[in-house]
Amino acid sequence: MAKSIISTSAAPAAIGTYSQAVKIGNTVYISGQIPLDPVSQAMVTGDFEAQVRRVFENLKAIAAAAGGTLADAVKVNVFLTDLANFSLVNQVMAEYFPEPYPARAAIGVASLPRGAAVEADCILGL
Repeated sequence: MAKSIISTSAAPAAIGTYSQAVKIGNTVYISGQIPLDPVSQAMVTGDFEAQVRRVFENLKAIAAAAGGTLADAVKVNVFLTDLANFSLVNQVMAEYFPEPYPARAAIGVASLPRGAAVEADCILGL
């Protein structure tokens, strides 16, 4: 089965040796997104909620480029440098992912690229 590389200027360009997303069959694997502005490639300013919203907007843009939406998400991984922010992630996530919600893991980590407080990736089933 051939794989397709998904790329969009509506989400930040890859900052390493990876693709924004890879599609194989009806499955799309979206790489981890940190709160980078897709135009400036700079971290968003503002509070933690602004960072979470930017992460989900980036995932949403890549999902659209793959021909899907976040409603197609079957698995989401959220990485947090402070698990005290978990309840706010839940609140914002409910705005981006409709019920029935995808499977999810929330993982506390020591640090993330560029000093981000949150990163998320997801898998879509189209």
